This record gives sequence, C-alpha cells and structure tokens, in this order.
Amino acid sequence: MNNQISIRQQLKQLPILLIALLLNATGFGQNPLIRDQFTADPTARIFGNKVFLFPSHDILATESKGRKGWFCMEDYHVFSSDNLTDWTDHGVIITQNKVPWVRPDSYSMWAPDCIERNGRYYFYFPSAPADTVKYGRGFAIGVAVADKPEGPYTPEPTPILNVHGIDPNVFIDKDGQAYLYWSAGHIYGAKLKDNMKELDSEVKILGDLPTKGLKEGPFVFEREGIYYLTYPHVANKTEQLEYAISDNPLGPFKVTGVIMDESPTGCWTNHHSIINHQDQWYLFYHHNDYSPAFDKARSVRADSLFFNEDKTIRNVLPTLRGIGLTAASRKIEIDRYTAISPSGAEIAALDTSNRFAGWTTILRSTGAWIQYNSVLFDNQRTVQLNYKTSDEQALIEIRTGQADGTLIALLKPGRSENWKTISGKLLKKIKGKQHLFIRLQSTKPAEIDWIQFN
Repeated sequence: MNNQISIRQQLKQLPILLIALLLNATGFGQNPLIRDQFTADPTARIFGNKVFLFPSHDILATESKGRKGWFCMEDYHVFSSDNLTDWTDHGVIITQNKVPWVRPDSYSMWAPDCIERNGRYYFYFPSAPADTVKYGRGFAIGVAVADKPEGPYTPEPTPILNVHGIDPNVFIDKDGQAYLYWSAGHIYGAKLKDNMKELDSEVKILGDLPTKGLKEGPFVFEREGIYYLTYPHVANKTEQLEYAISDNPLGPFKVTGVIMDESPTGCWTNHHSIINHQDQWYLFYHHNDYSPAFDKARSVRADSLFFNEDKTIRNVLPTLRGIGLTAASRKIEIDRYTAISPSGAEIAALDTSNRFAGWTTILRSTGAWIQYNSVLFDNQRTVQLNYKTSDEQALIEIRTGQADGTLIALLKPGRSENWKTISGKLLKKIKGKQHLFIRLQSTKPAEIDWIQFN
C-alpha cells in the first residue's frame, strides 16, 4: 500500500506521457538500485530536477588490497536519476590515492555526504590519514569541491581540523547556518563556517541518545519545525535505523522510534539517508542482496517513507519492488516482487558464482503466483516471456490487478530445459499504470526470468 501511495503522488507531478519518455533509458527502480557493483551507505540529495546518490563503494579485499574479511573501499562513484527508476553512473569522483592527506593503501573510504552551497558542491568523506602525528590515529574527514554534482571534484589538501571520526553528514538550516555531524563512539555535531571547510563552533556530543550499543551514521533533516536526527544503532545484535527529535539542530534530542528494524537475514550494518522528492519521502539504505554470505559487500536500496499525524515516522518495511515506475516495454524482473504466494513460489539466484546476474522466479505448484506492482503500459499488444520448464503442458496466466483481475495473457510456452523466450498476443489492450499478477495453472514447476510487453 505504501508503494502505491508513493506512485499516486508522483503521477500528480508528471504527465503520464512524460513519465513514459523518462523511462526510456537504462536501469530499474527495483531493489537493489545499482546492479553492476557493490554500493553502500547511500546519501541521496536533490540537486535541480534530479536525485543524486552518493554511496560508498564496497570491493572484496585480497591479500594485497585491504584487510580480508573486512570492509574494503578505495573510491567513490556518484549516480543520478530524474525518475527514481533509471540510475546513471557518472563514474569515480574521488579515489584514495589522489587525496593528499589519505594513506593511499588504507581502503577506508567509508560513508560520504554531499551538499550544495552557493552553486558549489561539497563532498565530505572519511578515511585514514597518512600523517597520524598531525591528524591523529583512526579516521579524519575531508572535503572535495566541484562546480557540478557529478564532478570533477578537487579534494582539499588537508582534512577538517578537530574532526575525528566517520560518517560525515551536513545539514543547512533555513537560516543558512550549516552543521557537520559525524560519529566515533558518540554522535557529534558542530557549526560550519560559510566556506564549508572549517568548524565554526566547539564540537558537541549530541544527547540524549542511547548509551548502550554502537551508534553511527547520523543523518539530520528538518520537517515542520522538527529536527530529526536519524542513525543506525545496535540495540540488539545488528543495526536498526532509529531516530530522535529536537527543536534545535544540535539537540538535546528525544529518542522517538525505529525507522527500520534489524535485518531478518543478519546483515550487521545499515546506513541511510532520507529525502522528500515531489511530495513523497524516501528512505535510502543498504542490504547485502548480492552477497548473502558476506555482509561487508552491500547494495543500495530505497523504499517509500511516511509520517503519522503526530509527526512520528512510520516503520519502513524493506521491499524488493523498491520505488519508481517500470515501463511495460522493458524487461520486467518479476523476482523483485511486491507480493508472493505463501507456498509454491520462491526466488533463486540465476548464477550463485555471479550474483550480479540477478535472480529467477520459480513457480513450483498449481496456483503459485507472484505480483509486481506499478507497471506503465501504453497500448502494448504482445507479451514476451523468458522461461524454462520440463512441463510440455505448462500454462501461465498474466492478469492486471490481483488474483481476480483482468486476464490479459494465457501462455502455453512448451517444454524447454534451457532459457527460452516466447511471444504471445495480449487478450486486451492495456494503458496506464497497472499491477501484474502472474500465476502457474499447470502442475510442474516453471521458472521465469523476465517478462516484457511490446
């Protein structure tokens, strides 16, 4: 329901034909958002009419690169989207061996942030300094500056003085005052000078926050006069996303609730940001979708976020469907489902040796189904199905809506032990935003990689 509300509000902002044009690009609005590399710790920002995504970039450590079995990051990419569905990779903007103060073999380019001020873009990032006598042990936080959000960025020769920690976050209040937040055991905050490169106040430990369990990754935003300090916190075994509120950007804060519960699969970290785009709030976060056995290689996700009438934040349930609209003319990965039958259906990796190959939907028994919401049609006439099955009598139905929705296709693909694409005519012309319901009517299992309408 939350995702449906999000799409409805987006449609009020953009004519349907314009949305269709925007969708005629590469990428998907499904989770995870970035499909060809590991990404984590996402900071989403709105610059102009686009959403820009500034994540960290997980790579797998080797004997000569980083510390095996631990987080390993050597650079940052920036991504952008004008429709929350198609994400463009603008490439590397900062790398560890081109920042003067960073130890070039540290592989510690952890969670970043970026903010715009007076037409310039300030990118904040933590790393391990080469000169520990001058800058101390552990982590320092540096700044790189650009004239465009996608770069190129020029790093400052030294990190910010008197800042020791990770997870920088910058917030500019309505009066123009900028604040820097970071974490190192506690969560800290201080004012920034107008040059955005130096502190303009004493460093303050933010209270009143939980005293037990790790706290990190602060992200601050303001809504209707309330300052929300959001942060990951290990309240039990792994990080959950929590928040506290205040009437002052430096607190004290009142712990108020949980935004997202602990990972059900045991991913130890979570890290996030929150934006309001076209009157809809979104939570960007990460999970180890492409690396289920190793939670130091993570992938960025996004889901809709909502507020209660009392201004508290509703708990966000992570989804595979994610955000944005999917064009019917694109290959629709139905394994990124909205809903799935409680029995007889499952999702499996296409290739366990290469998780970036994606997933497949397995419908194992009669009546097994999967639902994929928010697909944009424009009078498509045919459907393609990429499948494999050992059943010569395989029968797959496609409906709009739910189980009792309009039947738009009934496909008899035939036996194929290898992946095969077949085409069939639609029973009805379809237009506008629809939800898809795919159900197996035969008795033996069938696998579906994707469907596409033309």
